[in-house]
Amino acid sequence: MLEKSLTLACIRFASATNGCMTFLAIEIGGTKLQIYAGSGSGEIFERHRFSVVPAAGGEGIRAQILEVLPTLFEKWKPAAIGVGYGGPVDWKTGRVQCSHHIAGWDDFPLADWLHEHSRVPVFVENDANAAALAEALHGAGRGYSTVFYVQIGTGVGGGLVVDGRLYHSAAPGEMEIGHVRLDRESTTVEDMCSGRMIDRHIREMVDYHPETVLARLARETADGGDARLLVPALAEGCWLAEEMLTTTMEYLAFALGHVVQLLHPEIIVFGGGLALIGEPLRERLARALPQWVMTAFQPGPRVALSELKEDAVPVGALALAHTRMSH
Repeated sequence: MLEKSLTLACIRFASATNGCMTFLAIEIGGTKLQIYAGSGSGEIFERHRFSVVPAAGGEGIRAQILEVLPTLFEKWKPAAIGVGYGGPVDWKTGRVQCSHHIAGWDDFPLADWLHEHSRVPVFVENDANAAALAEALHGAGRGYSTVFYVQIGTGVGGGLVVDGRLYHSAAPGEMEIGHVRLDRESTTVEDMCSGRMIDRHIREMVDYHPETVLARLARETADGGDARLLVPALAEGCWLAEEMLTTTMEYLAFALGHVVQLLHPEIIVFGGGLALIGEPLRERLARALPQWVMTAFQPGPRVALSELKEDAVPVGALALAHTRMSH
C-alpha cells in the first residue's frame, strides 16, 4: 500500500516548477519552527519561520504548522513532506520518541499526524541527520565521501553521511554526540556546549566579571546573556569572551576526537545557531581537535562551517523527501 501511495503521489502532485516535483520541508526545533517549499535539489521557493513558545508545548507547534499548511498545499501542490525533528525519532515509522526541550512530543506519531492533514507521504528524520544530508549533498561536504555533521543550537546533535546516504542504526537514532559523556560525573557535551548552556554561562560569568566588555554588552542587550555577544566582544579584545569560546571548543574537540577515532570522517561540518559566530569558532575548534586525534590519523579531518546555515535542516528535509520518494 505504501509503494502504491508513493507512486500515486508522484503522478498526482508533480509540480510544474521547472518540470520537477515540489516538496515541503518542516524543521521542528527547540526555539524555532521553519516550513519551506522547494525541490529535492535544494532550491527554495518559499520560506516561513516561527518562534517556538516552549510553554505551548508540542501542541502549540502543531497548531503553527496547521496555520500555514493549507496555503502551501494550495500554492505548491507538494508531492511529499520531509521533516527534520529536534530529538530522537524512528525514521522508519516517523514516530517521535521524545523532545529534550519541548513537552508534548513523547511517543507522538508525527508522520501519521501530518499525513492525516496532508494526504501525501511524510518522511521524518532527526534534525541533525537532515542537516547532515543537506551539507553532504549541497553544502560544505560536497565532494567528500564521509561527512560528519555536528549541530549546536538549543541542544547538540550529529549526523553521518557516507557516499551520499545517511547512516542509520537501531531506532530511535544515532550519532547523538550531544549526549556523549565528558567525564565520569555524567557531564555531557550538551551540558558544556549547547546554546542554552552557553547563554547561562555568560550570564553567570558576567556577574563575576562586571568590568569586562562581554558584561557591558550583556547589560546593553535586552535579552541578557547571549552567545551572539561573543563576536563583538572578541572584536573588542575581551579576554572573557576569548576564554569562554576557546573552552567551549576544547570540550567539543575532545568529544569529536572520539568521533574521529571511531569513524575517521574526511570532513567535519559545524552547523546550527552557534556556528553563525563564524570563523572565530571554526578556527578554535580546528586548532583544538588534533590533540585528541591518534598519530596515524593526523592532522585529522578538515573542519568547515556550514554553508547552508539556517537553511540546512529544511534543505535536508527536502532532499530526504526527494530521496525517499525516488526509492
